Amino acid sequence: MVLLKVGDKIPDFSCFDDKENLITNKDLIGKKTIIFFYPRANTPGCTAQACNLSENFSELSKVGFSIIGVSADKVKSQSSFSSKFGGFPYPLLADTEKKLINAFGVWGMKKFMGKEHEGILRTTFIIDENLIITRVIEKVKTKDHTRQILDE
Repeated sequence: MVLLKVGDKIPDFSCFDDKENLITNKDLIGKKTIIFFYPRANTPGCTAQACNLSENFSELSKVGFSIIGVSADKVKSQSSFSSKFGGFPYPLLADTEKKLINAFGVWGMKKFMGKEHEGILRTTFIIDENLIITRVIEKVKTKDHTRQILDE
């Protein structure tokens, strides 16, 4: 799979979120959107990243961003993850069939504790109002992701 890059249009998709709403690419038209892919709900890095974006949601909204998180977790897991932290102010997509994950090219080989395995490569895409990718962040700083998005 090839990672989508700046200038690419995001693929068509439809996926259920943590509240069982069907979200599609058409819902993003007219919005600047942060789409962040994370390996698994309720893990330390994913929690730090999701909470950082949640805590800074108003600051990101002020500059016109909407946010969507995506992992391969089930709807129930996404819902529990959000609820555990007071309800994230953005949807978490449950891409259980990895259609969106594969379309964006964020599935690949990873190393963890010296072992290699396949999984979701933590990656953030910034898209414009016309669904064109304007920025790709591959080296995500989970605890300070908002600053990373706003400063670069």
